[in-house]
Amino acid sequence: MDTSDIRKKVKRLFDVYFTFKRLCITCLVLLVLIWYFGPKSLVTRFSFSMVPSPGSAEKCLQDSLAQYRIDEKEFNVNIQHVPLSENQKVYLPYIGNGLFGLTLNADSSLYIRNGRCLSRPVHWHPNIVTTFKISNSEEAILLHYVTGMAHKYQCFSNGLSITSEHYAHRRLRSLLVQTIRLTNPTDAPLVVEFQRLETNHWSSFTSQVINLKNGDEENEYQVITGSVEASTSEVIAVSIVSRKMTQHFPVKPHSSVTIDVLTTVSYSKPVKKDSYTVTKEVVEKQAIENLKKALQRGIRKLREEHIGVWQQLWRTGLSISYSKAANVINGDKINATLYYVMSQVPSLLNEESVTKEKKPELATSLSLAEGCYNDRHTLRAVTLWNDLSTIDEINAVVSVWLITLEKRGCHNLLTSGAVGTLQAMVLSFGGFRFSNKHLEFHIHPKYLHRDYFFRRISYGNTTLVNVSVVVQEDNKAIIYASLDQHDTSYYACDGGCLDDPVQLGWERKWFPVKLTDPVTAVLYISHDRKHLEEMHHAIHVKEVVEAPPHEHHVIALHKHGHHFGGLPTLFWVSICFLIIIFHLFLFKLIYNEYCGSSEKYRNRCRSILSSM
Repeated sequence: MDTSDIRKKVKRLFDVYFTFKRLCITCLVLLVLIWYFGPKSLVTRFSFSMVPSPGSAEKCLQDSLAQYRIDEKEFNVNIQHVPLSENQKVYLPYIGNGLFGLTLNADSSLYIRNGRCLSRPVHWHPNIVTTFKISNSEEAILLHYVTGMAHKYQCFSNGLSITSEHYAHRRLRSLLVQTIRLTNPTDAPLVVEFQRLETNHWSSFTSQVINLKNGDEENEYQVITGSVEASTSEVIAVSIVSRKMTQHFPVKPHSSVTIDVLTTVSYSKPVKKDSYTVTKEVVEKQAIENLKKALQRGIRKLREEHIGVWQQLWRTGLSISYSKAANVINGDKINATLYYVMSQVPSLLNEESVTKEKKPELATSLSLAEGCYNDRHTLRAVTLWNDLSTIDEINAVVSVWLITLEKRGCHNLLTSGAVGTLQAMVLSFGGFRFSNKHLEFHIHPKYLHRDYFFRRISYGNTTLVNVSVVVQEDNKAIIYASLDQHDTSYYACDGGCLDDPVQLGWERKWFPVKLTDPVTAVLYISHDRKHLEEMHHAIHVKEVVEAPPHEHHVIALHKHGHHFGGLPTLFWVSICFLIIIFHLFLFKLIYNEYCGSSEKYRNRCRSILSSM
């Protein structure tokens, strides 16, 4: 066979098998395979080439938010653009310190204590609203949980940027701070408008103006005092002292200006209406004195103290692996709920108003945790994880949480304020409970299908315990335990306590997850080794075995949002589409081969199709 014959056979082969339709389908399949399994950089370059370059206002906002991206991934901050961007969570921008609370909305009232929550409104609007007469602008509001601050960023097309920082101070509990920073990079002077809504719905207040010095600067402050009805026969005397602001504020070219708006709030317990006049003078004097104390301390020190208290609180908490399954609790909802509850509970161990004699008593209550938490773990309690987008929803969630913890044996921890409340909440997340001489991790092994990290659980006043749950590649969960700090030796044993207790230390010690019949705790921790050695005589179980691995579809559901494994749903849709196209093409090919070869076969095919 010579080369010409070979060339003819190859040409004939391509003519038969690579028609135009077949070539198109082959190319389509190759493109889909490259799209899913090719280098990610190809998709990335394509995606970014379609995104237009941001304008000056958008770039300004992106630069302002860049410092929070790591915290956003760890769910330590919630960012909301105005209007809301896709996939952003609607958590109400809210600040509070146990004495009062408010939102960042322009029409937000001040809320004071009403039973367990800060739900009684005082119809005075504390927020200074900043506006600038340019329609093209970008805006975002964020709530930074670990610092207890709410921020508002406004960027305008001409380069002007306005930043507002709000916090209810944690050490000086009566103090509210709003810091406004105006930055004008243009060549022309600009004028920003300041506005505070009128107190139209608070008719009982009186107002006066006083002058107070802040270093070398003297400013005017408005003193507003009035009553809020507590019952038909009782009222609450409320006094507010806040800096007066001009309506128009000029900003020079190529300059930045920072304005600190300090406000103090004092109010009484419910008193009889005929005692209001005397009580009014007391709370008014108290509000003025608190503001003087804050001015003497300076804004920088006030800010550092506030952040320090919040960061200390957040050393205890829960980290949980992200789940893509529908209607599950993730880190964003957990941290938001923790923040709102702590914002409505005073941090008594850190407040200056609490006497030195009282603080040791409060610290002692942290070690009185026996019986807390005596119920199933709260990550599956639906009513505790409702929406947090309005002030009424937040108050309802906080109230349910505090009632639940109080009635489930955590009342002693709650008396110590925010520190004890946070400890009680973290205990409830994992069904941890303090019993006589030990801490037990009481949760059914079937719920350990996600990674957990319970950090710095307080065991007494000086010992902090870390407990982790890790799901391995074989879908089996194991438990790690370690001590963050301790004053004596501590030991742990796994479910059933059949094995010898293991001494805990700085390094993590691992324990298998045991399933007992009936179901008991999966981990026990105690400072008394003998107590743990005798525990298996008191547990009374019929059988103790290692918990079986979780089913693959359960793990896949949490990791990928569906039961199909690691590939996205779109991939499977594309595969089904290609299978359908292939069968249609195969049917057409068979039809052409069988029905198109002669007139006789064509007539037979027509009769078959007509009969169908």
